[in-house]
Amino acid sequence: MLQYIDILKDTQLFTGVNKEEITAMLQCLQAQKLICPKGTPVFREGEYISRLAITVEGKLFVQQNDFWGNRTILNVLGPGEMFGEAYATPDSGPLQFNVIAEEDCVIILFDIQRILTVCSSACRFHTMIVQNLFFAISNKNRLLVQKIGHLSKRSTRAKLLSYLSTESKRQRSSRLTIPFTRQQLADYLCVDRSAMSNELCKMRDEGILTFHRNEFTLHHKEEL
Repeated sequence: MLQYIDILKDTQLFTGVNKEEITAMLQCLQAQKLICPKGTPVFREGEYISRLAITVEGKLFVQQNDFWGNRTILNVLGPGEMFGEAYATPDSGPLQFNVIAEEDCVIILFDIQRILTVCSSACRFHTMIVQNLFFAISNKNRLLVQKIGHLSKRSTRAKLLSYLSTESKRQRSSRLTIPFTRQQLADYLCVDRSAMSNELCKMRDEGILTFHRNEFTLHHKEEL
């Protein structure tokens, strides 16, 4: 796991903790490496979990499937992103969705109780990651509210523009790359793929945006 220390150092959980301190904590937090081939369910709906996961290679989808097999993508987790913090406490209940390896993945698992229980020496870096965990949960809540904002739009066009505008601000550029194929984007925004593709073509013809695969360029009104 030592080859992933640089990635772990840049995660929200280990903000402010140096490499040597992270290395010392791996055993304390009972860190385990999990290798997940593409298509593998990492966590399943209905499962109870007791570990926090950080992706260090590949990409995971957090998704739900209804009775008829229709998929809704709730979140995408790339290298350095964390999952499980909201479901690893004793009273959190079972998972209500699946976490699937969209690519070949490597994940580091940490015992959540070891994180929450500060050791007897009350070391500075252990206290810090408890604080970081709180901040991470708060950030996830903000992202959830953001997605609800996209989905609350009444039309497919409005959902697309809401999502692309938010990504443009996050990436600080009018040129942006999204982590989805067309079908995955439709699943994420809960819209029909054909209707979404037609709407993208209409907006391209109107000069609102241009796109190639998962790369988009948004145009200001004065450019139209």
